Amino acid sequence: MVRIRAVEEVLADYYRDEQQMRTPTHFSIGQEAPSVGVCAALRPTDLVYTGHRSHAPYLAKGGDLRGMVDELHGRETGCAKGRGGSIHLVDHSVGFAGSAAILGEMIPVAAGAAWAFALTGSGQVAVTFFGDGATEEGVFAETLNFAAVHALPVVFACENNTYSISSPLATRQPAGFGIAARAAAHGVRAREVDGNDVFAVREAAVEAVESARAGGGPVLLELHTYRWREHVGPGWDHDHGYRTAEEIDSWVARCPIRRAADALRPTHPDIDALVTTWTAEHTAEAHDAVRSAKAAPWPDPAELTRGAYGPTA
Repeated sequence: MVRIRAVEEVLADYYRDEQQMRTPTHFSIGQEAPSVGVCAALRPTDLVYTGHRSHAPYLAKGGDLRGMVDELHGRETGCAKGRGGSIHLVDHSVGFAGSAAILGEMIPVAAGAAWAFALTGSGQVAVTFFGDGATEEGVFAETLNFAAVHALPVVFACENNTYSISSPLATRQPAGFGIAARAAAHGVRAREVDGNDVFAVREAAVEAVESARAGGGPVLLELHTYRWREHVGPGWDHDHGYRTAEEIDSWVARCPIRRAADALRPTHPDIDALVTTWTAEHTAEAHDAVRSAKAAPWPDPAELTRGAYGPTA
């Protein structure tokens, strides 16, 4: 979590100040615990798919930092060869299968991978991360039904940060019938978890992943969390009219890193010094990655259509 926070805060500053990263960028600052807790329960061969808020799951699954930063700068050395940007990260070497911009797009893709795992008996599990807004897409309901019917080894990790861009959950979904309840109505076992408690997330994820791996069918984890920054971009948006600075501050007080440190302090009295050291190390690592990206080559214009459908000429 410290690494993800440090990297994203450095990238947010560069994004705002230098304007050299022109890809739309969705930061996970403040909601690092869901990615870290869930990915801590996975094997290297398990596959992760995400939506547009992709940096945290990518890094938590072990994705190459320089490949990500190069991608944000549009360089040939990026993890998607500079073609995809922030919302199209991939690192097959560690089981980060991909991310995509279309809302809910990777939910059925993860189920498709899980169906392959079930048919081949590979013992792998697929995980897909998405926000609360994606649960309002028709493909969410369709995929839950398909996964339940076929008892697929897939875990649906919903990072419920209460907003779909600037629309609060309360104005979009009926009261008293949350996302976990909707999953259960489709026959998918579901569990609500404090998404800012990384230990609670990991505990729930271990149980969900191992149940899915053993043939117990799909599981949905509704992870209650909160993004501190704006929906897309590096700024703070308390002046945009849809949420207040006081609301943001109330969630900053529930910082997942601070909560983890508080929980560890009785048995690890040096935790605060460690967090300070880790922050400095990963801040330097992020600056190094940006310097490397700026020196990396741009894609050759003659190769820009490579990998696209249709003629390459």
